[in-house]
Amino acid sequence: MCGIFGLVSNDTVDIKDLKILLKHAQQRGQDSSGLIYFNKNYCINRADYSISKLVNKIRPYSSNIVLGHSRLITNGLSDNQPVIRADICVLHNGIIVNDDDIWKQTKLTRYLKIDTETIAAIAEDHLKHGQNPDTLPAKVLSLCKGTISCAMILQRLGKLLLFSNNGSLYTGKNSKGFYFSSEKYPLTLINCTDIQQLIGKKFLVFDIPAANEQFIVNDDNIRKENLIPQLGQIKSEEKLLIFNTPVFKRCTRCILPETMPFIKFDENGVCNYCKTYKMRNKPRPKEELFKLVEPYRRENTSDCILPFSGGRDSCYGLHLVVNELKMKPITYTYDWGMVTDLGRRNISRMCANLGIENIIVADDISKKRRNISNNLAAWLKSPHLGMISILTAGDKHFFRHVETVKKQTGISLNLWSVNPLEVTHFKAGFLGIPPYFEETRVYTHGIMKQLRYQGLRFKAMLKSPGYFNSSLWDTLSGEYYRSFASKNDYYHIYDYWRWDEQTIDNVLFNEYDWERAPDTNTTWRIGDGTAAFYNYIYYTVAGFTEHDTFRSNQIREGEMTRERALELVEDENKPRYPNIRWYLDSINFNFGDTIKIINSIPRLY
Repeated sequence: MCGIFGLVSNDTVDIKDLKILLKHAQQRGQDSSGLIYFNKNYCINRADYSISKLVNKIRPYSSNIVLGHSRLITNGLSDNQPVIRADICVLHNGIIVNDDDIWKQTKLTRYLKIDTETIAAIAEDHLKHGQNPDTLPAKVLSLCKGTISCAMILQRLGKLLLFSNNGSLYTGKNSKGFYFSSEKYPLTLINCTDIQQLIGKKFLVFDIPAANEQFIVNDDNIRKENLIPQLGQIKSEEKLLIFNTPVFKRCTRCILPETMPFIKFDENGVCNYCKTYKMRNKPRPKEELFKLVEPYRRENTSDCILPFSGGRDSCYGLHLVVNELKMKPITYTYDWGMVTDLGRRNISRMCANLGIENIIVADDISKKRRNISNNLAAWLKSPHLGMISILTAGDKHFFRHVETVKKQTGISLNLWSVNPLEVTHFKAGFLGIPPYFEETRVYTHGIMKQLRYQGLRFKAMLKSPGYFNSSLWDTLSGEYYRSFASKNDYYHIYDYWRWDEQTIDNVLFNEYDWERAPDTNTTWRIGDGTAAFYNYIYYTVAGFTEHDTFRSNQIREGEMTRERALELVEDENKPRYPNIRWYLDSINFNFGDTIKIINSIPRLY
């Protein structure tokens, strides 16, 4: 997933316009970059650093054709875009989820790991058989599953093809030439008119200079840092993971154990969490939401923003907004370095299937992972269950960038898909914060509660000074945007539609070919690179995880028996070795050393 852009000028490129385009492409990912520009021949430069740095180095300002790409690496670590095959050059935003099947089906030779080569190979085969370039977009979109927004140069024919199956591609014109971008906003900044969104059968074939020479290619700075660890498996490492069934007292109504912070049992063994529980999964009439969103509806254009992690709840939320609420959302994804390829592929499936634009705001992945690494190093020196949440503090900027997307799109309404049963009092409880049973939302936090929380966190940090590192401002500012910044024009989908796990799973698997994780049977948090790791810590030390609290809430809602919940958590709490390995590899931690420290922490039971 990435940002692509381009311009075909009447004269040489306007440097200001070019820099506006690349700045907004870079917002979608900056792990690597690529340029195509015309200087008698088509020249290509690829690098493993930002597009702004690459443009400043190459300075393609004397050309009248410049196309660019700023990439959030998803697969094919060393195979940067643009991808070249024969006399075809491709820039691609999205993820093709069936590329392996296409290679088998077409029997063409694959040279690269990157999925984008699939598009170039289809184009090569299409043209080799004498087919018209105008029918090429339809051919690519008919074979490929997943999101595809593509700029393709056919240099010998002198053609630029632009097409998309989910609408993440816009074109426009101004007095200086023709432009395209992954998003509409940068085109408005350079005063483009006749801005059009390309989607499905609406594509563009643009005439550009033909060239018979081969592409002139220069690659720079081969990446050594592995931003996309594989879900590998080493048996000797996997054996280090402990999974013992703890023997302790559990609530006789739900399944919460005696190690749950602030838990109390009455004479019948029923816990205070059960006795004070307020029913959460009781939706209000859907008609109320229809009435609330009516003023926001727009004809023939997007009218709401849906924060979109690629998890099961946001995916089903997207399904509801499109098919039940009958609105046209733009999905927004914040990638902070802990979204796995599985999560991205499910984002791709959903947006492609429903024809929905996906705006990505990608942080500096390397920097974010260094922050996690620094905080994990500090945590391992003084393990404290109440401080585990600092490892996920970097994702809280998700809330900040909703406002960024609202501003850039001009859309004020945002619809959230937060599961009402995902309340995990224990994460703050281990820090010393008692549960607030009157809380009505997952992300409701009062000022005094936050101040107390940060005060207790500060005391815990003093026990391991390594917490006072460069990540501190990122952590605190993220907490501010989650807990204090005002939120306007937003509603929660599951306030109006009942959250039902079986229904959600059935819809996602049967209608969208949703992908399961290879290392667990649950569909919860499978696209989150952090969950398997922190749940291993909780289970090893306290004998339970967030699965226990989640299933307990389902019991209280009358959605599940206690016996069934115990069966499920017995399976769901098993260590997810591939995911834990992925997490530790991504932040450059030794698996064996880390797990041995966790295993040595005294148990709470």
